[in-house]
Amino acid sequence: MSHVIAAQDKHRLTAGTGLAALGLDALASCAYGPESIVLALAVAGTAGIGFTLPVTLVIVALLAVLVICYRQVIATYPDGGGAYTVARDNLGRGYGLVAAASLVVDYVLNVAVSVAAGVAALTSAFPALLPWTVELCLAVLVAVTAVNLRGVVAGGKLFALPALAFVGSLVVLIVVGIARGGPLAPLPTPDVVITPQTVGVLLILAAFANGCSALTGVEAIANATPSFRSPRRVRARRAEAGLGIVLGALLIGLAVLIGLFGAGPVNGRTLLSLLAEGAVGTGPFYLVVQLATVVLLGLAANTSYGGLPVLAARLAADGALPHVFGLRGDRQVYRASIVVLSVLSAVLLLVAAGQVAVLVPLFAIGVFVGFALCQAGMLRHWWVARGPRWRPRAALNLLGAALTSAAAVVLVAEKFTEGAWVIAVIIPVLVALFVGVRRAYTRIGAVLEVDTSPRRPRPAASVVVVPVVGITRLTEESLSAALSMGDRVVALHVVLGDEPDDRGATTALQQRWQQWRPDVVLVMLAAIDEDGAPSRILGPAISRYLRRLAEPGTERVVLLIGEVAPDHWWQRVLFNRRGAIVARYAGRHTDAVICRLRFRMRPRPGSGPDPAPRRNRGLVLPRSG
Repeated sequence: MSHVIAAQDKHRLTAGTGLAALGLDALASCAYGPESIVLALAVAGTAGIGFTLPVTLVIVALLAVLVICYRQVIATYPDGGGAYTVARDNLGRGYGLVAAASLVVDYVLNVAVSVAAGVAALTSAFPALLPWTVELCLAVLVAVTAVNLRGVVAGGKLFALPALAFVGSLVVLIVVGIARGGPLAPLPTPDVVITPQTVGVLLILAAFANGCSALTGVEAIANATPSFRSPRRVRARRAEAGLGIVLGALLIGLAVLIGLFGAGPVNGRTLLSLLAEGAVGTGPFYLVVQLATVVLLGLAANTSYGGLPVLAARLAADGALPHVFGLRGDRQVYRASIVVLSVLSAVLLLVAAGQVAVLVPLFAIGVFVGFALCQAGMLRHWWVARGPRWRPRAALNLLGAALTSAAAVVLVAEKFTEGAWVIAVIIPVLVALFVGVRRAYTRIGAVLEVDTSPRRPRPAASVVVVPVVGITRLTEESLSAALSMGDRVVALHVVLGDEPDDRGATTALQQRWQQWRPDVVLVMLAAIDEDGAPSRILGPAISRYLRRLAEPGTERVVLLIGEVAPDHWWQRVLFNRRGAIVARYAGRHTDAVICRLRFRMRPRPGSGPDPAPRRNRGLVLPRSG
């Protein structure tokens, strides 16, 4: 058992690979977070841009609160789920589903925005690629999906180098720029503001709302705690702390550079490229910064691939999503969640034509709803548990709940007309979907008596009905299987018409049946539909007969359909699909047990040389459908 656990553990994350695999979203926000703040403040000119550092400090303070709070979440809920688990356990299932829906929306948007932003940076450097924006977005998405299907460790190790290169290049840029005290050469003049404004509360709030995009991804480590190696709590808490320290230092450093260089928005240039030019010029290191930014933005989508599958698995365990989302593959990955996340992100990229400007207004709103519910849930947790030092912990979560709730309100108010209203519609729709899936599972569980002890197994008389079209070895094998299954066996032949050829074939079958003497009753049925009108479809006639057999209620009715399983894929066109069609029709219109006997073509023993054995040769046991 220990070697099995060790084998599984090697596919999980360490603190370092966890920060790289799950922190790319947060780290990549250094490329657009400070720029978003400056874009909001630039309408007030140089005086407005001067508030970049104070706004950044407020955002970093909120970051520190969130990191400390999510370290508490990791310690208290090591099985993952993040805001969903916390809100569900402490506030109720409804609040938990709202938190889950908001995080699902944010995870999907994060993939789309990250891929689109990375491709936008690439096409800015190489304008010839601009017509291929959508194709490049989909290519990057396929690459990230393929890496994550290989396992979270493969993703963490592969993404560690780009993350290290990006962080290292920004550290050098910040240190050199601060040491210089000003730009190496005058930077391009910022764009002229057409309608200048004065610095006021609304402007500061707008800058704060834009800058909050830098905090997306902070919760991903807490959501994906089960992906870490043992001891998972320790490793995940270290990764969360490391992410907070690195991200906070980079954001403050970039804000200081913006003030020192007097950098502002320039059409066709990113703010990060202007800061790099001012700190190190336009030489080789400038290209390193730009290339590292392009790569990291493209790979920042990996945060969603680490967090969403674990969240979906928790929802599946609670019956709010189909159970397939809770199944792991050999490499400890949730394949269904990864594929669905990629498909939804691809749809967004296609709809938005790979344009970041279309996607950004929707970004970050969902995650702050999850932040607020998570902090409110932890506050109630400490209030109820009242363990050691619960008061300062509850006070911290109260502060976090207040700050994140205020941030969520500001985000929605500032971005509502830019597309935030779409999120206000999608989240309730997702919650309704979760509730509908759960109700369906509840009904299914009640019928299957999942949470109760059913009656003890008991024998019951059964009649097995076998449709036949002729007398062949398939007929023999099907009737032999039926005789071993039921107390009574009926062979059923449907006469498809009243044409001379049909009557002749029916008479010939009856004569051969008498000569064959299988000791099984042969019943002839006219092909009619559910209304009794003549038809050439088998399903209705067979279903009517099955319902008549079941009317007394003394026997279990079984429909056994014999089918030929071809040896090669191309042989499928040689056989009709009537057996599958009859099985589906009878399954929908009767209460009979449907069994399909698949017979692989193999000479009868003793009738000739046996060909080389193939996979799954011989008869396959009946499969209920």
